[in-house]
Amino acid sequence: MQENNIKLVIGAGEHNNNPGWIHTQEEEVNLLDEATWEANFKINSIEAILAEHVWEHLTFEEGIRAAEICIKYLREGGYVRCAVPDGYFPDEKYQQIVQVGGPGPADHPAASHKIVHNYKSISNMFENVGFEVKLLEYCDEEGQFHANSWSGKDGVIFRSKQFDPRNQGKELAFPSLIIDAVKH
Repeated sequence: MQENNIKLVIGAGEHNNNPGWIHTQEEEVNLLDEATWEANFKINSIEAILAEHVWEHLTFEEGIRAAEICIKYLREGGYVRCAVPDGYFPDEKYQQIVQVGGPGPADHPAASHKIVHNYKSISNMFENVGFEVKLLEYCDEEGQFHANSWSGKDGVIFRSKQFDPRNQGKELAFPSLIIDAVKH
């Protein structure tokens, strides 16, 4: 793969919201299989990693292991832009959809959810590995939505206040908890 300015999308699915980025599937670059990273990248070589609705498919411990691998391959100042369902979003239907084990059949995308993060748990997970966490979009304990300034040029998260048409009205319909975890 590329040598300079590597920007990587993990678990890209069928979406290509980030032209110019390397879009990968689990078989190509697996968050928990360092051999797939070694086969494609040098240590300290990646500028940015984007993971939209991927980390909820890992247990907390697996999430820490994945973050350890990411920090190893990120260059200094590099970051993981991570978006997951928000455990503090105060909507019962949303929480049913994103719950651990999902709402329905085994082929439902949420069927393999292993955790529902809130801003504290996801921050703690990345900070345990040495990242500095910047909260971009999240709900607090009272369900109040917060959005800090962030740019899609640094990685588009479709399921966000900024880009998802479902979230453009007065009420949020399907927000994500979005962070940048920065390596220093």
